Amino acid sequence: GLNSVAEWIRTAQSELVKITSLVDSKQSVAVDYGFYEYSEYNDQLNRAREGASGRSLSLLENTGRLLQNTVTLFAMAAILAPYGFGLPITLVVSAFPAFYVLTYFNKTQYQWSQRTTTDRRWLMYYDYLLTNNATAAEVRLFDYADYFQSSYHNLRRRLRHEQFHLLKLQTLGRFAATLIALIISGGALAWIGHQVLLGILTLGDLALFFQAFSQGQSIIKDLLSNLGQIYRNSLFLGNLFEFLQIQPKIVEPLNPVPVPSTPKKGISFRQVTFRYPGTEEPVLDNFNLTLPAGKIIAVVGDNGAGKSTLIKLLCRFYDPDLGSIELDGIDLRKFSVKAFRRLITVLFQSPIPYYTTAGENIALGDISTASDDTEIQAAAKASGMHDKIKRLPLGYNTMLGKLFPEGTDLSGGQWQRLALARAFFRRAQIIILDEPTSAMDPWAEHDWLERFRSLANGRTAIVITHRFTLAMRADIVHVMRAGQIVESGSHDELLAQDGLYAESWKAQMQADSSATINNTTLLKSENII
Repeated sequence: GLNSVAEWIRTAQSELVKITSLVDSKQSVAVDYGFYEYSEYNDQLNRAREGASGRSLSLLENTGRLLQNTVTLFAMAAILAPYGFGLPITLVVSAFPAFYVLTYFNKTQYQWSQRTTTDRRWLMYYDYLLTNNATAAEVRLFDYADYFQSSYHNLRRRLRHEQFHLLKLQTLGRFAATLIALIISGGALAWIGHQVLLGILTLGDLALFFQAFSQGQSIIKDLLSNLGQIYRNSLFLGNLFEFLQIQPKIVEPLNPVPVPSTPKKGISFRQVTFRYPGTEEPVLDNFNLTLPAGKIIAVVGDNGAGKSTLIKLLCRFYDPDLGSIELDGIDLRKFSVKAFRRLITVLFQSPIPYYTTAGENIALGDISTASDDTEIQAAAKASGMHDKIKRLPLGYNTMLGKLFPEGTDLSGGQWQRLALARAFFRRAQIIILDEPTSAMDPWAEHDWLERFRSLANGRTAIVITHRFTLAMRADIVHVMRAGQIVESGSHDELLAQDGLYAESWKAQMQADSSATINNTTLLKSENII
C-alpha cells in the first residue's frame, strides 16, 4: 500500500512541476509594473523561483517516506518493548542530537540563502553579460570579458567559501551527534548484555535486540532525514507563498464604467501629486495638464523632468497619490484596467524584439482579435516594412531574431518600423510615443514621422521627446521642467515667446547645423563628395 502511494507521488511529479511553474509565471505578470523597478522585488521573485523549483515534489516524496518510516519504527518499537519500555525511548533519545543538528543547519542554510539572494542574482547578471547576444559585441570590442569573469569568479569564490564553512560546521555537528548516539547505543547494548549475564535474557534475545535496535536507528536516521528535508523545503516554499500573496495596487473596480470607444474631450491631469514608492520627493506636485482629443501633443523637457512618469501614469502602471487623471471627465480608476489599456498603444524608444514570425510580430498588436493576413500586410505597408518582409526567406512566415534556428535578425530601425506596424494593426485611439526616433538618422526619421502622422490622423497622440524636429510637427507643445509645465503653445507660438523652448530650439538647431557641416567637411576630405 505504501509503495503504491510512493509510486503515485512519483507519477504526479511532472504535472506538479508544470503547475508550480505556471503559478509562478501568472503571479509574475499579476503584480504591478512598479514592482519590477525595485531590487527588493527581484530578490523576492528569485527566492520564489528557488522555492518553486522542485521543492513541492520533494515535500510530497519526503512525506510519503516519512509515513513508511513511522510505520516501520512502530514495528521495531513493538519488538523492543518486551525488554522494557526504556529501550524504545532510548532509541528515540539517541536520535535527538542528530535531529537538532539537522534542523539547526537547515535553518542556517535557509538564512544564508536569504542573505545572499542579491549576490546570487549578481552571478546570474555576470553570466548574462558574458553569454548573451545583446552584450556580445561590446564585451569583445572593449575587452570586458576578463573584468566580468574576474568579478564572477571572485563573487562565486566568496559564496563557495561561505558554503564550505557551513558544510564544515555541519559535518562536525553530525560527527558529534553520531558519537552521542553511539554512546547511548553502547549503553543500551551493555545493559542487555548484563541481563544476559544475569540469566534474565538469552543470547537469542541479545541477537534480536541488536538487530532490532540497529534497524531502528537506521529507520530513525532516514525518518529524521525526511523530517529535515520537509522542514527545509517548507522554509523555501514559504518564499513562494510569500510571493504569491503580493497584492497589486492597481485593481479592477467593482463596477467599472464603460470606456469611451472614441475620446471626445481628451485626458486631464487634475492636481496630480505622485512620488515613486520608497521615495520622499514627489516627481509631480499639484500637476495640471490637458491633452485634447484628436490632437498631436508633444511634451518636451530635460531628462528627469517627469516626462516618463506621465507615460507610466497614463498607462496606469501607477496611480496618483493625490488628484486624478481623467478621460472625458471620468477618473481612470473607474474604468476596467484591461479595457482602458485596449484604448492605448505605446511606441517605446527601444521596442521589444519578439522572436516569432514577422506576421506574428505584427499580429501581437491586437491579440484580442483573430489575425487576418490582409490586415497584417496592410499594417506592414503603412509602416514601410512590407517590402522588407517580402524579401525575407519565408516572407511573413520568417522567424525573426537569432535565438531560434533559421531566424533572421533586423536592424534597430526595422524593429522600430515593426513596432509601428503593430500600432497600425492595433488601431488604438490614444497613441503614446516615448522618444521613438532617437536612434534614427534624419532620412529615416522623416519617413517614419510621415507614416506616424497617417497613424495619428483623427486620434489622440502624445509624444514624449527631446527632439524639436518631432515637437515642431505637434499641434500643441508643452515644455516640462522639474515636474511642472512651464510653457505651452504651438511651435511657432513658443518660438515667438523667446523662452525656454526657443532657447533650446536654437541650441539644438545650432548643434545639428554644426554636425552637418563637420560631416560634409569629412566627406569632402575623404573625396566621397
